Amino acid sequence: MTARRRFIWGIGALFLLILIGAGGYMLIEGWSFSDSIFMTIITLSTVGYKEVHELTQAGRAFTSFLIVGGVGVMFYTATAIVGYFIEQGIEGIMWRRKMKNQISKLKNHFIICGYGRVGKEVAAAFSRSKASFVIIDPNEAACAEAKQQGYLYLIGSGSSDEVLKEAGIGRARGLIAATGSDAENIFITLSARELNPRLFIVARTSSEDTVPKLERAGANRVVFPLRLGGRRMAMLALRPLAVDFIDTVFGKPSSPLELEDIEVVAESPLSGKRISEGEKLSGLTILALRKKDGTLIPKPEAEMFIEPGDQLVVIGKRRQLEKLEGTK
Repeated sequence: MTARRRFIWGIGALFLLILIGAGGYMLIEGWSFSDSIFMTIITLSTVGYKEVHELTQAGRAFTSFLIVGGVGVMFYTATAIVGYFIEQGIEGIMWRRKMKNQISKLKNHFIICGYGRVGKEVAAAFSRSKASFVIIDPNEAACAEAKQQGYLYLIGSGSSDEVLKEAGIGRARGLIAATGSDAENIFITLSARELNPRLFIVARTSSEDTVPKLERAGANRVVFPLRLGGRRMAMLALRPLAVDFIDTVFGKPSSPLELEDIEVVAESPLSGKRISEGEKLSGLTILALRKKDGTLIPKPEAEMFIEPGDQLVVIGKRRQLEKLEGTK
């Protein structure tokens, strides 16, 4: 029997014994409920107070039975309570140790700073995409909720260098600054950019005035949720079928197709190939190409060459994506 079950049984047995004691005094002595409860409690606790009323012989016999039974139940309940809290403490220590060990092994992962409404949506999307990530939030209740979801987390501020290092920022692929405070997101971005100059940082803001500040702090992209929400509403009104298609194809874990960014390295089988050759070789459809100089080319021509350092936006099946070297 686990400590939790023993704890529940102990509390239940104690409560039942109090009810039996109160009922016994009411039945044997004819006392009121309040007097019977009081007499039962002082008897079980062995505090030595004087009897509420004079006891009859039957009442004394019942009290003796209550004392013997109460000592046993009280001892069992006390040990169950102590065992329960010790077990909880040990489980908590073991869980934190296991979690920190898992975090220390993460590579090419994401760090989510802030587990509020936006952070939860980001974590859910990463989870559906099977992406590795760790959550940072100073709120223990928020971290407890993340734990229930099975997510890795750290209690602390995302602007703390020590916390970011513990989250493996030097090995991370990207960071999401998703707290509800624009000032906090700026500090997080500054700290993260200093610790990892190559990190891809996406920051949330609730004010358009904060956008240039976050960009100067080092954010690669700044997201304004109100603007995104307005754009989506407009798209739903103007092109409902297109939005439904995107949600159906890319918004469900069971979808056979995935949209992915691919960075082409020298060893990649796509390196040096034409767009048409790359699509035939990989089975993927290349939607866009970003050259090393930053030029973005939507739907590149079939005869265009793919060079090391280029980035591709492709659509295809996961098994096709996994065949390519240099995928992220």
